[in-house]
Amino acid sequence: MSADPSMYDVSIPVFVRQLKALSACLEKAEAYCAAKKIDPAVMADQRLIADMFPLSRQIQIACDFAKGAAARLAGTDVPSWEDNEKSLADLRTRIARTIEFVNSTSRDRLAGAATRDISIKIAGNPVTLKGAPYLNGYALPNFYFHATTAYAILRANGVDLGKRDFIGAMPA
Repeated sequence: MSADPSMYDVSIPVFVRQLKALSACLEKAEAYCAAKKIDPAVMADQRLIADMFPLSRQIQIACDFAKGAAARLAGTDVPSWEDNEKSLADLRTRIARTIEFVNSTSRDRLAGAATRDISIKIAGNPVTLKGAPYLNGYALPNFYFHATTAYAILRANGVDLGKRDFIGAMPA
């Protein structure tokens, strides 16, 4: 990353690193389920509390924020994917697909993204933000909220995870 980070530097590698860490957490959850003879689909349906989304939806939303931000910042259409993942393996496949899409966003496509108009709906209401406030004040906080909640669901259900698992590999 340069001394003056670009929109690419503060988005694409950030999403990819966290998604890889989330996938590794799910891999540990699969091993935990196998050792404890728990159906992985049961784990995918766990929640922290009754009125929160289950693990599967938390991961779907985290992936949606990553691919949505990459596409919007690049000025391209956001791909629409079905939310039909039922198992931990399905969720890892969705994460891998998201990483592939996010990684396909070139540095050149994000040139000028900080000042690009980003139009989205928040709570059903249309909102237009410039790229930098959209990324820093909306996309990244939401992405991290859902990634953190997914981690917390796994931890609360006995998967042996720690801070290093959540953070993932340090960037070079």
